Amino acid sequence: MSHVQNDREALLMRAFIELADTLVDDYDVIDALDRLVGHSVTLLSAAAAAIMLLDPRGQLRTVASSSEESDWTELMQIQADQGPCVDCIRTGQPVTVTDLDAAAGRWPKLTTALAGKGSYRSVHALPLRLRGQAIGGLNLFHTRPGPLPEADLRLGQALADIATIGILQERAIRHGEIVTEQLQSALNSRVVLEQAKGVLAQQGTLTMDTAFDRLRRYARGHNLLLGEVARRVVTDRAFARHVLAVPVR
Repeated sequence: MSHVQNDREALLMRAFIELADTLVDDYDVIDALDRLVGHSVTLLSAAAAAIMLLDPRGQLRTVASSSEESDWTELMQIQADQGPCVDCIRTGQPVTVTDLDAAAGRWPKLTTALAGKGSYRSVHALPLRLRGQAIGGLNLFHTRPGPLPEADLRLGQALADIATIGILQERAIRHGEIVTEQLQSALNSRVVLEQAKGVLAQQGTLTMDTAFDRLRRYARGHNLLLGEVARRVVTDRAFARHVLAVPVR
């Protein structure tokens, strides 16, 4: 077995152990999903990853993203009401786009919005499914055109399935119910997270990506939940300055 294969197996084992550890009572949904998109980028050699969910009213919302560009790309899909992740969630099936430049006929409004403004060339959208019903999608973005190997697609779907488990409680699955309260909690936590990123970006004169990195590194360095740290940053400016002291990578 090659050194690269050994390294990937070690990363895969660490990712699944870490994700499994987050799926306990009172876990932080946003923290779990943030970790999952981060592992998706690392394990699948993606430039970025993001997760989109249907809220209780049936509206699409982005709840986790690994970068500002992927967050913006998801927003463009929501505003255009078309794109790989939108189709993935509507059909409950994976959607692979090996070359976004060639997708103008399929999603004209989206490709017009993205023209010249993004670096992604291919997208792979995988559904978050519960008993055949898609409640969201995991988007994998790459800066080069081309397909993903079949093994990577299977791993990506496994990560999407973990995201589903992270959103839904075991009791709700047994009763065949989607826990709308947890979905709404995830969406509310996302709002607080964005507010915290804004506070850190303004106070520290940082990009939003760097602000998020400080927030995440502080939470994990102090064994705290990401949502908890975000709420404290928003309500306590002294604490925000403390978070800003986290060294830049």
